[in-house]
Amino acid sequence: MKLVESILTKNPCFTAGRKIDVKGLMLHSVGCSQPRASAFINSWNSPTFDRACVHGFIDGNDGTVYQTLPWNHRGWHCGSSINGSGNNTHIGVEMCEPACITYTGGATFKCSDLATAKAVAERTYRAAVELFAMLCKEFGLDPLADGVVISHKEGHARGIASNHGDPEHLWSQLGMGYTMDTFRKAVKEQMGGKADTKKGTQASVFAGLSEKDAVPIIGELCREDMKKSGVLASVSAAQFILESGYGKSELGQNANNMFGMKKSLSGNTWADSTWMELRFIPRKHRSSTPMELMRLSRLILESILVWRIRLQTILHICLVPRTEGHFVIKGSRG
Repeated sequence: MKLVESILTKNPCFTAGRKIDVKGLMLHSVGCSQPRASAFINSWNSPTFDRACVHGFIDGNDGTVYQTLPWNHRGWHCGSSINGSGNNTHIGVEMCEPACITYTGGATFKCSDLATAKAVAERTYRAAVELFAMLCKEFGLDPLADGVVISHKEGHARGIASNHGDPEHLWSQLGMGYTMDTFRKAVKEQMGGKADTKKGTQASVFAGLSEKDAVPIIGELCREDMKKSGVLASVSAAQFILESGYGKSELGQNANNMFGMKKSLSGNTWADSTWMELRFIPRKHRSSTPMELMRLSRLILESILVWRIRLQTILHICLVPRTEGHFVIKGSRG
């Protein structure tokens, strides 16, 4: 991360000289098609610019971080709401946005060059992760603790910021797969600590999302899983969507469970969740070749049919390794 000090010494916010006890960090994006941090710095460093002032800008072209206020100065970055103002507790940092997007109303935009826009969004995201990790270390903050690292949108939900949707609106419309949960986890890992997987992307993220907005997040999660498990992301994503209704099912929302698995296999204790049948398939059918996997799939489907239970009651099928050359097919009904 390249950090350049460029304090807005002429801005009324700086000259007011108010300090804060830093309790958290708030992430913003600028809300206009301007990737150059210098454009904001030059405009805002004026005694007549009394509308806003932030602690830093992240340049969209090269990822350089420009510090524009001392970190412990009170900024003017998030406004206020029913529970007060995050300006009194949080450092505010703005990520610049791609030049190739055009806002059409509110937080909605169209994009003329998706590849370039994604590159800018990824560049600013990664720089923000490094910056927030540095600031968390400096001020002794845990990025996974409640209310410490938040977005402007989350600040509004907490009643400490004006009604904005950034930066999530940018990530979702560009299909980045980023959320504030993935961001917080990345910050924790950048600090050298292992993020608790239970504090990663949670089911609550999907509750308010449209199907269109949920798909890129699901896709990114499944692609990351594919790197570890080898299970095709397309298969995992299809199962995720089918079983959980794009993350909105009762089981998904209440148990953070998107794949229909119950009982101890997913750490849940829902009632009336019992294994219905065991069937053995010889190890000779185990193979990594597509044709043999297709034959194994047909065997699984045939096993499902002979259970003589309604198809819609089957919530999960899994292969469990068994000793001496067998797999066990298990199906649960709940």
